Amino acid sequence: MKVLISGAGIAGNALAFWLSKLGHDVTVVEWFPNLRATGLQIDLRGPGIQVLRRMGLEQAFRAKAAPEQGFQVVDGSGRRRAYFPANKSGKGLQSLTSDFEIMRGDLCHLLHDATEGRAKYVFGTSIESFEERDKGVEVWFTGGKTDTYDLVVGADGQWSKTRKMMLGPDTPDALVPLGGVYTAYFTIPRPIQKGEEYIATVYMATGRRGLFLRRHSPDTVQVYIGCTSDSDKLKNARRGDTQAEKEALAEVFQGAGWQSQEIVEAMRNADDFYCERMALVKLDSWSHGRVTLVGDAGYCPSATTGMGTTCGVVGAYILAGEIARHCGGEDSESGLETALKAYEEKFRPFMDQVQEGVASDSKSWGSMPSSAFGIGVLNSIVGLVSFLRIDVAKWFLKEDAVKDWKLPEYSELPQN
Repeated sequence: MKVLISGAGIAGNALAFWLSKLGHDVTVVEWFPNLRATGLQIDLRGPGIQVLRRMGLEQAFRAKAAPEQGFQVVDGSGRRRAYFPANKSGKGLQSLTSDFEIMRGDLCHLLHDATEGRAKYVFGTSIESFEERDKGVEVWFTGGKTDTYDLVVGADGQWSKTRKMMLGPDTPDALVPLGGVYTAYFTIPRPIQKGEEYIATVYMATGRRGLFLRRHSPDTVQVYIGCTSDSDKLKNARRGDTQAEKEALAEVFQGAGWQSQEIVEAMRNADDFYCERMALVKLDSWSHGRVTLVGDAGYCPSATTGMGTTCGVVGAYILAGEIARHCGGEDSESGLETALKAYEEKFRPFMDQVQEGVASDSKSWGSMPSSAFGIGVLNSIVGLVSFLRIDVAKWFLKEDAVKDWKLPEYSELPQN
């Protein structure tokens, strides 16, 4: 088939990897002028690790893996209150630090490089509109070109334009905001100190604010600042207006303690700053005719689950597997409807469990301790949990949420 994928991110590149291996004519369009290597640390968990191994990319992944050793909680004085090491045993659930941590840009490059030469990448353009015809989908691009495809796949993230076009102007978008929850990401230059280890550090501040630092290199630290806030200034800041977003967050984090003042000042000068409004994407159907969605465009679980990258990689694998199973040989066109239906039937039970309760959980964050006393109590509890070697990851992340679901195997997909 002739396939168009919109978005050269993790999910789009993973799908291009599989479909191009099957011999389909795959084009990936990306509005950015080159492969976007931005973004901070991400991970794979559970079935995402299985898919990576089936792709034959585990060794290449580990060569680029972030060297994070574990996760600690500190108080306002910087004193460690709890520590949770990474699970390096190869068995059981991952800890808060996965054994498969990597910078987003490195994973993007890894998937792209494994696909380049088989799939065609076109940068600096995007889908302007499309219309389904009897024999395909006619697509108009922003540069004025047009072409027709057997299948169009939206892999363009939680704010997907492809999804909005698929739904049509009279249908509300499927984005479900997690009210008032914001996270900003950026990096700051900070040379590693003698004796310092590669340990992720979280600090919980009063007013439902938090700072999270991760080191992936000797020269640079990743910063995540998050809050649950009803700040009008933050709410009204236009998405992508980094100056307005920075100013609003600087106001919210004023007096947060620990390293907040230093971090806020560094944030003002960060050229890789990105502010995310936490949200889910929930659709009754991921496909319409010859158009379908993969990754955050179709079923964003939000960063709060820790499963976004895994969902994108697994979803791409299952979509490709069902296409391989039902669209082989001369029956590709007639089998596409069956393949898209099977993709949803196989993967929706997984996504339903990952997304279950996330929206209501976000409302409960408003009852999280906000006072200095409440945070002190919480730190003591987390410290006890750490001392007893109970992994809190299963309380916060969704790796353990999926029950009675097994990653499908596709003999039709090329084995590595």
